Amino acid sequence: MHIFRSLGHVFGGSLLIAGTMVGVGMLALPVATGEGGFLPAVAIYLLCWLFMLCTGLLLLEVCSWMPKDSNLITMAERLLGPIGKNICWIVYLFLFITVMIAHLVGGGSVLNQIFGGGIPDWLAIVIYTAIFSPVVYLGTKWVDRLNVTLMVGIAITYFMFIAVSYKHVDTGLLVRTDWSKAWLALPVLFTAFTFQVIIPTLMTYMDRNVKKVRLAIILGTSIPLMVYLVWEFLILGIIPADGPYGLAEASKKGWNAIMPLKELLGNPIVFGIGKAFAFLTMTTSYIALALAYLDFLADGLKVKKKGFKKVLLCLAVFVPPTIVALSYPHIFITALSYAGGFSCAILFGLFPPIMVWVGRYIKKQGHKPQVPGGKAFLLALVFFVLIELGVQIVQEFSK
Repeated sequence: MHIFRSLGHVFGGSLLIAGTMVGVGMLALPVATGEGGFLPAVAIYLLCWLFMLCTGLLLLEVCSWMPKDSNLITMAERLLGPIGKNICWIVYLFLFITVMIAHLVGGGSVLNQIFGGGIPDWLAIVIYTAIFSPVVYLGTKWVDRLNVTLMVGIAITYFMFIAVSYKHVDTGLLVRTDWSKAWLALPVLFTAFTFQVIIPTLMTYMDRNVKKVRLAIILGTSIPLMVYLVWEFLILGIIPADGPYGLAEASKKGWNAIMPLKELLGNPIVFGIGKAFAFLTMTTSYIALALAYLDFLADGLKVKKKGFKKVLLCLAVFVPPTIVALSYPHIFITALSYAGGFSCAILFGLFPPIMVWVGRYIKKQGHKPQVPGGKAFLLALVFFVLIELGVQIVQEFSK
């Protein structure tokens, strides 16, 4: 019985991580990488996955030094001081707002398509929020249970999508390469491979068992990587980079990867399964992200997640991004680019190696390192983040 419960925690934790990753970012990946081509996209996928896996394990190491229920605010304050704490607050709030906006815009759009376009976009966004916010209020166990159900649905619709769409793949579209444009997708990739927000929550949920959380991180991040690669193969093999319904045009209009399928294939089955898959993937990461942000606010504001105070925390989590999503319903790709380009890069790319450096070499924490390589490896991770930030800044000035 104990073994079953232990494995259940690892399984549930892995699915929470996978659900956090396989979400709104996945629907934007082919749009962001389409102009670069398939092979460059595969290379960038592998690089970003490895980088995010390492920073996730570093964040786990930091969590092991902290008291129970500590979140990023506490970690930043203890290791980086008041300045680090304030930067963490600002960047995390920006991350949450931008990613939640993308989820609400994308989720509302797909929900509207499921209803056959018969309801206004604003109403679809409101309905989407109203359906899933109560689950987050009920806590981690309810989110875990719903997430397992949604992940089963994702697996079913994913394999159904493969079965009905692979025959439409044109391998000639997959040989196109433009490495100079491939790197421009880094900001969106950072968003798609982000899962670190859920690590402090998992530490509490899995009774601070570092070995189990580590295993959940490795398994949970590997699943989305495989899913992403097959998804990229299918979408880039079906939808051309150029043309009126190509990926470049989808990027300009702020569409997700499902939108062009309806016009290009004219196949209601493929489009229907794609809609279901899109809805499920967005929802898994939406509820996991909202849960992590609820814990972040409770830790940062030192508020107990009980009674009326928990209601106020939930309102702070769901109301602001809903208002912005209702005001700017075509901000999907832009929101994800800002989230990954700045917030994810700083919080989950830059902060983990810096905090581990301080913990290991300045404060002399005695716990076993989760990632080998010492100071040189930590510096290499920081250098990669600076490259990504440079890509984002260049894109902003070139608009």
